[in-house]
Amino acid sequence: MSELHAVGLPGLAVLVAASIAAGAINSVAGGGTILTFPVLTAILPETAGRLVAANATSTIGLMPGALAAAWAYREERQGQPPWAFWLLAPSVIGSVAGALLLFALPARLFDLLVPWLILLAAVLFAAQPRLVRRRTAAPVSADATPPAGRIACAALLQLLVGIYGGYFGAGIGILMLAVLGLLDLGDIHRLNGIKNVLGTAINAVAAAVFATMSLAGGRQVSWPLATLMIVGSVIGALGGSALARRMPPSRVRRGVAIIGFVLAGYYLWREYLA
Repeated sequence: MSELHAVGLPGLAVLVAASIAAGAINSVAGGGTILTFPVLTAILPETAGRLVAANATSTIGLMPGALAAAWAYREERQGQPPWAFWLLAPSVIGSVAGALLLFALPARLFDLLVPWLILLAAVLFAAQPRLVRRRTAAPVSADATPPAGRIACAALLQLLVGIYGGYFGAGIGILMLAVLGLLDLGDIHRLNGIKNVLGTAINAVAAAVFATMSLAGGRQVSWPLATLMIVGSVIGALGGSALARRMPPSRVRRGVAIIGFVLAGYYLWREYLA
């Protein structure tokens, strides 16, 4: 409670609002971390590992919202192709590796990488329509199996996506859609269902690693703030899922991309020019 008191009601209100918005955005387009991460960096105490703690707290706080969105879209996940399960193991392994790297590498390195990670996420948001636009060719049938070499390539790339997801995570959904789409592994609707399953696995594993490391005495997660974020992200995810079919995802994506570019510019200025 002392930590919540130190933050103050205005900071807590902004965090809850950002968590609700992030939960809604994650259910529609993904990328809510871009909203919650800077809020946490602003309200957490000034320490050497503040950005690492903000990232870990954000991952744990948004995870239940991702599960709520996955439950809301349970009908869309039916009929997953058998080859999609070959991408689950590299997703989990990569997420564990990325989460452990976050704690193993110097906190200062993460501080220096943050502007570029946010910029990467913003670029992915802006480029997403071009990266994963619907192919003009006929979509692959639901029970067709792509060539083994293409699946192996997707598994390798998915391992890298998992590492990035465990280390930072903003924009992993678009990364996966881009990889799967560019490899011609199916139409966008089919790939979106696969992306939701793999993204939930990556985030869940990273959140579990962060929680375990924190409880074991590693770098601390702010559990009071994470608890508030859990409530907000679940509310936002359920509300966003209900409104998703009424709101063009492209409009949400553009807004998040603009926020991402502004934040990337701010962190670049702070770390390299200030």
